[in-house]
Amino acid sequence: MSPIENVSRRDFLHGGVFAAGALVLGVRFSPSLLIADALPHDTHVDLATFHPSAFVGINPDGTVWIVAHRSEMGTTIRTSLPLVVAEDLDADWNRVKIEQAIGDKRYGDQNTDGSHSIRSFYDVMRAAGATARLMLIQAAAQQWNVPAAECESELHVVVHRSTNQRAGYGELAAAAAKLPVPAKEDLKFKLKSAWRYVGKGEVSYDIEALVTGKAIYGMDARIDGMVYASVERPPVLGGKAKSYDDKEALKVAGVRQTIPIDPFQPPPAFQPLGGIAVIADNTWAAFQGRKKLNISWDNGPNETYDSAAYKNELRETSHKPCKVVRNVGDADAAFTKGGKIYEADYYVPLLAHATMEPLVALAEFKDGKVTAWAPTQNPQAAQDIIAKELGIAKEDVICHVTLLGGGFGRKSKPDYVAEAAVLSKKVGRPVKVVWTREDDIKFDYYNAVASMYMKAALGADGKPTAWLQRSVFPPITSTFDVNAVYGDPGHLQQGWLDIPYDLPNLRIENGPAKAHVRIGWLRSVANIYHGFAVQCFTDELAIAAGRDQVDYLLDLIGQPRTIDFTGVDYPNYGASMQTYPWETGRLRHVTEMVAEKSGWGKRQHSKGSGVGIAAHRSFLTYVATVVEVEVNDQGEVRIPRVDTVLDAGLVVNPEATRAQFEGAAVFGTSIVRSGEITATKGTIRQSNFQDYPVARIGDAPLQTNVYIVESDAPPAGVGEPGVPPFVAAFCNAVFAATGKRVRDLPFTSLGFS
Repeated sequence: MSPIENVSRRDFLHGGVFAAGALVLGVRFSPSLLIADALPHDTHVDLATFHPSAFVGINPDGTVWIVAHRSEMGTTIRTSLPLVVAEDLDADWNRVKIEQAIGDKRYGDQNTDGSHSIRSFYDVMRAAGATARLMLIQAAAQQWNVPAAECESELHVVVHRSTNQRAGYGELAAAAAKLPVPAKEDLKFKLKSAWRYVGKGEVSYDIEALVTGKAIYGMDARIDGMVYASVERPPVLGGKAKSYDDKEALKVAGVRQTIPIDPFQPPPAFQPLGGIAVIADNTWAAFQGRKKLNISWDNGPNETYDSAAYKNELRETSHKPCKVVRNVGDADAAFTKGGKIYEADYYVPLLAHATMEPLVALAEFKDGKVTAWAPTQNPQAAQDIIAKELGIAKEDVICHVTLLGGGFGRKSKPDYVAEAAVLSKKVGRPVKVVWTREDDIKFDYYNAVASMYMKAALGADGKPTAWLQRSVFPPITSTFDVNAVYGDPGHLQQGWLDIPYDLPNLRIENGPAKAHVRIGWLRSVANIYHGFAVQCFTDELAIAAGRDQVDYLLDLIGQPRTIDFTGVDYPNYGASMQTYPWETGRLRHVTEMVAEKSGWGKRQHSKGSGVGIAAHRSFLTYVATVVEVEVNDQGEVRIPRVDTVLDAGLVVNPEATRAQFEGAAVFGTSIVRSGEITATKGTIRQSNFQDYPVARIGDAPLQTNVYIVESDAPPAGVGEPGVPPFVAAFCNAVFAATGKRVRDLPFTSLGFS
């Protein structure tokens, strides 16, 4: 492996030369992201001559402003949602400008999480564009004294064909602004056959800024008079400082002062963890001063937490009867009738987010109000926790959103933004809190550790006559409720309650587990461990039955049907079951299609190579994946090829969607290869990429083919659904290549690398 050289983002992009004016910002951000010289709640949309909604505005020069109210972290959502507006507005994309919204309730839910941005706001954005287009048509009709029904839009203009009259959107903006906003039922949406943008693919609106180093991330935020803070937090969740000595810290050049932060009051939720903050003129001084703090800690009750012992505890619980959360037929009776019984335990450890950009936030408390700048997935949650911590009204908190250097769910939890606000009030000036990589790894909201017990009885035909599965994991709800030990429906639904097989006897259970760290959602959440267990156990049963894995999987899925969840608390990712029914036919189709696209059963595999398959529905999207691996005599694993087929309903931006699934394969590679957070005496052992590595170029799949099913179904999620089937298919491929079954992640325990 070649040595690693520390090179800044801008030095990389500019060969070490970058204009200081672009690096050091003034009091306000570049207008490409945030408004300059305007009232805090005003946007370019608000200030436009014609702005029929909070999302779109048009100026006399024809410029169309569109607000992006979701956070951009590499998903291209800052492009995809505005594309929907531009489509039904019939706007020229080259004349569109996008601005990032602050946290504001008028935009609806701004938590860019859970793979539902398009699903939740597709109709909203269509209506915003169609409303503006109709009003422009009405304005033109009035000017020309013709019926509006005789007018229509072309690219950025309104035309009346019989008289050959044309008017640009900018020319009509002032007149359109005087008209009443039409009712939703009066809107006419563009026909699919006339779409210019939706379903066609579009590169990121921010691509030029990203590749030239001009894009503004959280670390780029500057404001006059600001200082930097680095916080030494309690090493164990719930701990607090008994005493501290800062004499040596204060001797470091550039260090101004140290300030204690109160420990959180359980449950932790999004509160700051507490600790001692070092305030300095720059990050280097803050970091060096922090190293010289002498702190005596009271670690509290979680000091007894040991991840190895906890793993055994979870496994023991999973071997006992637990709370039944779904039941079909009589599994107990079916097991007593004999047949071949197969049992397996699966385990997934705590996982950290490890985004490329560690946490950072800048906040200014002034005159009883707070203005914050942060790479956050949820500016509204930042408003909430800042208001609560400082005892001010939520309306007195403004949260600006920068670009995010990755999120994966971590940056929807704004404890770090609250830290900056709390410290700004204490210091009396703007404070930027900067987390180190070590902070990011050690003080995460981890994806839950989970132990799954699987049991099946196979009949003479090799199919299960009875199926039992138990899952035990500390729930995310424990972060908000100290008494929560069972999985909530929102996370039990994720690949557990909704096993897609047509089984005569099925029992699904969930056991209790007390959390000792903060548990949070990470890309695909509970689907990671549930999909791993179900799809790998399916592979095991296929081998036991002497069946081809694809044929066996399709046999278990059965004929197309809609799963009946009567009597089951199944939230369906917050979507209507009528609009988004669980259709096994769609899962069957992607499975058949990926087998065909990957050449399943038709390609020869040499010794040490093999393929695995898995199929999974998550976030309302159906995905099947085939992974090919090669394993040499030293246990080194390569991934020559990945094939993935997805049915996500209407796909707004295929370009971005393919990128999401390519990224999911890399993300899943990290999980299988090296994803593991462990603890001793309550303290997290891992600290940086040397002991929590993520996939590098040589580890990642060499070729990833992504196929999108053409569908007229409503849009579903695309950011997370690629991870679960990849993880399971990868592990199944390792078995096919080596005969070693991966039941515990990461697979290094079996000697693979």
